Amino acid sequence: MLEGEPDLDVVGEVRDGLEVLPAVERLRPDVLVLDLMMPGLSGLEVLRLARKRYPKLRLVVVSMHANEAYVLEALRNGAAAYVLKGSGASEVREAVRAVLAGRRYLSPPLSERAIQSYVEKAEGVAHDAYDALSGREREVLQLSAEGYSNSEIAARLFISRRTVESHRNSLFQKLGLRSQSDLIRYALRRGIIGLDQ
Repeated sequence: MLEGEPDLDVVGEVRDGLEVLPAVERLRPDVLVLDLMMPGLSGLEVLRLARKRYPKLRLVVVSMHANEAYVLEALRNGAAAYVLKGSGASEVREAVRAVLAGRRYLSPPLSERAIQSYVEKAEGVAHDAYDALSGREREVLQLSAEGYSNSEIAARLFISRRTVESHRNSLFQKLGLRSQSDLIRYALRRGIIGLDQ
């Protein structure tokens, strides 16, 4: 959608959420365009980490989710633009150009009028238990919700199985979860994983 535009250069592309931040570190883009639903690490978590590590990076979300909860969470985690999948390539280009110019962008039917309302809500939302999770606990949460075993998670994150178990126990306690089913339901509600995973 962006290649071939004379004023835009695509400097990289990845398919797994765990690959995004290393690519940003290596390529130093002005804008990061990402989907909310990615394997490995959710787009929302990538947003949160990218905003923290690269405060000047402009963040554009492309998502199939039009409900307020997803938009609010994306804005709260640093997105400057939220584009609905199905909107067309011209809208993605428009969103990228808007954030490069320092503006915010929301796809219709989300509407420009809603931007200020979403931002105010995002800034006023009380912190929840998820905010208490460490970055590693969030990674373990996502990979567990995606169905990976503790051993598989350990291999993906280059940590020991015992460390995975420790993070898993900690996140269960912080979130008040009792079972794998609770974890999956929680991940679905938060938009960490989608129904297709």
